[in-house]
Amino acid sequence: MSINVSTLITFIAYLGAMLWIGVWAYRKTNDLSDYILGGRSLGAWPSALSAGASDMSGWLLLGMPGYAYAAGWEASWLGGGLLLGTYLNWLVVAPRLRDYSEAAGNSLTLPQYFSNRFNDKVLIRSISAVFILLFFLFYTSSGLVAGGKLFETVFGLDYTMAVTIGTIAVVSYTFFGGFLAVSWTDLVQGLLMAAALVIVPIAAFSAVGSGPNELLLAKNPELLDAFSKADGSTLGWMGIVSLAAWGLGYFGQPHILARFKAIKSRADIPQARRIAVSWTLIGLVGAFLVGVAGIGYFDTPLADSETVFMDLVQALFHPLVAGILLAAILAAIMSTADSQLLVSSSALTEDIYKELFNKEADDALLVKIGRFAVAGIAVIAWALALNPDSSVLGLVSYAWAGFGAAFGPAVILSLFWSRMNRYGCLAGILVGGITVVVWKQLSGDMFELFDLYEIVPGFIFATIAIVGVSLATAEPEEELLQTFNDVNG
Repeated sequence: MSINVSTLITFIAYLGAMLWIGVWAYRKTNDLSDYILGGRSLGAWPSALSAGASDMSGWLLLGMPGYAYAAGWEASWLGGGLLLGTYLNWLVVAPRLRDYSEAAGNSLTLPQYFSNRFNDKVLIRSISAVFILLFFLFYTSSGLVAGGKLFETVFGLDYTMAVTIGTIAVVSYTFFGGFLAVSWTDLVQGLLMAAALVIVPIAAFSAVGSGPNELLLAKNPELLDAFSKADGSTLGWMGIVSLAAWGLGYFGQPHILARFKAIKSRADIPQARRIAVSWTLIGLVGAFLVGVAGIGYFDTPLADSETVFMDLVQALFHPLVAGILLAAILAAIMSTADSQLLVSSSALTEDIYKELFNKEADDALLVKIGRFAVAGIAVIAWALALNPDSSVLGLVSYAWAGFGAAFGPAVILSLFWSRMNRYGCLAGILVGGITVVVWKQLSGDMFELFDLYEIVPGFIFATIAIVGVSLATAEPEEELLQTFNDVNG
């Protein structure tokens, strides 16, 4: 039996299991709260692993190993920033957002939370939803690009056909099951991703017979220095800050924040935090080691560094085992793309359609519209993903910065600063989101400063805008201050 047939059988079995979970969740989805947040019923394990799996996406098995393969220890700055960001997000944001999202009008979506938190019924909610749709199109596209590379590499499919198959797989169970399907499949997929990132580097280093630093030294001594680039030039403060600043993105990711709102109770959060941070550490270290192992294993440089995980798996393992390990990539892609589609669908359904066009819409209608919105958004993301030269890490970095800057400062300050008002919130979202878009266009064309990762200026300018505009305008209403004190008292 050839590897393609064996792997195909494994993939079909895996997709069948995920679709079964989707059908099970479909039967438990009765209203919009169930579809968007699973009825706020998640325990610590599904919350933590669902947040981690939906966060890391296909880039953990493609982008991160590819970066380590090309840059060596330079990649540790990125991994360190992400690990710290994960910890602080669960420590600082999760407990208060869980309670505040329920106290502030049982807010199901992030735009709805901002709307209820600041008693602004239309403007904040609509603008937030627009930014969610904009940046999630790029984010979802990154997952579909990863799926295209997977099916193209493993099965030799045409890239367009590969992207199309991946898109259909993701949409199928998100369409039916909603948040419960997404969260419980993410639990399975998160465990599979972690197992793959432990097994593959161990097998690769055993086959090579050398340790990580020995391989890096033999390939290029510059790869051993976290403060240098592979070409020997100094990484510099801007490079280090740009890589570590990925951690800032966590505070504004709608698909991750949704897990905080959906967890059963605040008491479950400490356990969930420990699980999430441990999973993230295993995943990041494993992804880094996969890239390093690839340096030693392949004599001929890979044409695309982001395929190093797939190439190692196919070279090292029996076809059936390889199929299971490669399914981890499909798991990573599906676990993030489904969450992004669901949040985008929620923004269209709850924050735009109901709020602006049909305030009397009942839950049955909204769930139907939400399901068809998933399909519509997926088609646009599919069209954006059809460029085979797209970089998974590049697409993720843009969307990650957009969400981190537009929503991160607004989320943190809304939870901890009672003086923040609707005008400050609106200013922060607009300034953060617009800064990322403009800064990205200027990078590489003008001053060297614009090569700084766009999340850094976006986050700083958004914070300044929130504080400055809030202090320059009226204090929040007494009712909002009372809710703030009740939640945080």
